[in-house]
Amino acid sequence: MTPAEPLPNPNDGVILAPRPWVPLGVVALGLACLAFNPWAALVVSLFGLVLLLQSQLLRLQFASTELLVWRGTSVLRSFPYSEWLGWKLFWQPVPVLFYFREQRSIHLLPVLFDATTLREQLNQHLSHLP
Repeated sequence: MTPAEPLPNPNDGVILAPRPWVPLGVVALGLACLAFNPWAALVVSLFGLVLLLQSQLLRLQFASTELLVWRGTSVLRSFPYSEWLGWKLFWQPVPVLFYFREQRSIHLLPVLFDATTLREQLNQHLSHLP
């Protein structure tokens, strides 16, 4: 028997629950575009469906020293907190975009996860940032 594949372990940090509201909003926006432009409706709706798929496949885990991005059993990317320069959630009370900046790069992501827990974890792990 082979050893088990590594999974996001809740004992190693908080794992954010997926939330489909932003992707479903994009799909609804795409459907609303049907009245104006069917091609735009198709593109926007497909983008929303891709976001919906990503919300179900990806997991964010706030570990003690870094933010981990998981897909299934593998870590796609890690973002050490020591390299973060700032972060912000846009459009309260319904956050739809998550911005953060590292020393080497800038990231702007749709909020595909529980925004309340996301904000709590960011405040807990990165309260020293402006």
